[in-house]
Amino acid sequence: MSTQDTSLKTGLFLFGLSIGVSLIVVAIIFSITLSNIKMSDKTITVKGYAEKNITSDLAIWSGTISVRSSDMTIAYDKLQKDMSKFISYLQSKGIETSKITTSSISTIKNFRYTPEGYSTGQIDSYELTQTVSITSENVNLVNQISGEATSLIKDGLEIYSNPPQFYYTKLNDLKIEMLGDAAKDAKQRAEKLAKSSGGDVGPMKSATQGVFQITPLYSTNVSDWGEYDLTSIQKTIKSVVTIDFTIK
Repeated sequence: MSTQDTSLKTGLFLFGLSIGVSLIVVAIIFSITLSNIKMSDKTITVKGYAEKNITSDLAIWSGTISVRSSDMTIAYDKLQKDMSKFISYLQSKGIETSKITTSSISTIKNFRYTPEGYSTGQIDSYELTQTVSITSENVNLVNQISGEATSLIKDGLEIYSNPPQFYYTKLNDLKIEMLGDAAKDAKQRAEKLAKSSGGDVGPMKSATQGVFQITPLYSTNVSDWGEYDLTSIQKTIKSVVTIDFTIK
């Protein structure tokens, strides 16, 4: 074999060897890259939960006085007297005048009917009503008054007591705190789940805020649009977030 042939074969061998090595290196790099891509796509979705008991700090209540008479002027005079008694009663219980508001007077005409149930078109009586409302931070006092106000019936007042409503005015500030607590709870849950499968929790990918549930203490009521209880002084606020974490 000539020296030229030997050199040619050697060159072809080295060229083939370099191509083979290059393909192996490319395959290894592609494999590592693909592995990293798959790992970066691994996520875990968890729900975080936070709960806190709160006490209402604002109460709103209203009571309505009603009077009837065949003479509108007489009905109006009696309504004025009954309203004066009602407001004096509230003040005697410790409600400040600035916390009391009164509505406009509503008038209804009651007509006479025949024995067959047909209206005669003649006015039988006038019914006048007026509502007194209280807005106060003394929620316990308002709650007490709402249950005792009908005792004025014994004084000749026709009074209707509406259910009081109880609010928590610092709710917006509390929501931020509750979201943070729910997010911490979500991460703890994710860490436990990841650890059980031999992984570690990476950065957060996305987060979704759920609805807030404000319920009476020990209530299990929930809804898709959120509960906001106004009937109880003591309440529980519940916050839920859904978070996606990467898994390393």
